[in-house]
Amino acid sequence: MLIPAYISLCAAPAPAQREMGTSRSKILTVMADLFTPAQPPAQQRNWMPIVMGLIAVVVVVGIIIAFTRSHAPTGPQTNPYAAKLQLSNPKLSAAENYVGGTVTYLDVNITNTGDRALVGTDMKAVFKNTLDQVVQTETLPLHVLVENQMGGYPDLVDLGRSPIAPGQSKTVRVTLEHISADWNRSYPEIELVNLKLK
Repeated sequence: MLIPAYISLCAAPAPAQREMGTSRSKILTVMADLFTPAQPPAQQRNWMPIVMGLIAVVVVVGIIIAFTRSHAPTGPQTNPYAAKLQLSNPKLSAAENYVGGTVTYLDVNITNTGDRALVGTDMKAVFKNTLDQVVQTETLPLHVLVENQMGGYPDLVDLGRSPIAPGQSKTVRVTLEHISADWNRSYPEIELVNLKLK
């Protein structure tokens, strides 16, 4: 009976075949591990830089808000003492400047009827058109016109160097570099703002 022995040899794996099968499965496992995408190790996210950045942004925004709210308004400030400063005899004149443009001068007499000396101020001038609409508003510093000792044109002196004392009257000048072409050519509305008193 040679045939059943042969069948029994084929049916039962030889020890070498068994060993080869296990080494083949190990190779396949290693190959499968090589071609499988590697999973990154689970790591915890460090939130500290993000939290510090948010805190820095909040602090900067808070500082900006604090500085913008704590400053006084930047517009011209009226003072009740301005009622004691009488403006009279406004005069407009024009002259050509060094570059060929036209400069407009607004001269006004100021009489101080109060009890304090005026050492600095700005003049707010509002120019309107023929429809009585505001076309230009200027707030400019004043200079006192002082007679030139050598003759000729008067000198412009800062109000701090030539203050207007109580009971005194002086002529002051505002220099306008440009006036709107839509201006109605009448005197502007003028008022004294940002007063400095002594």
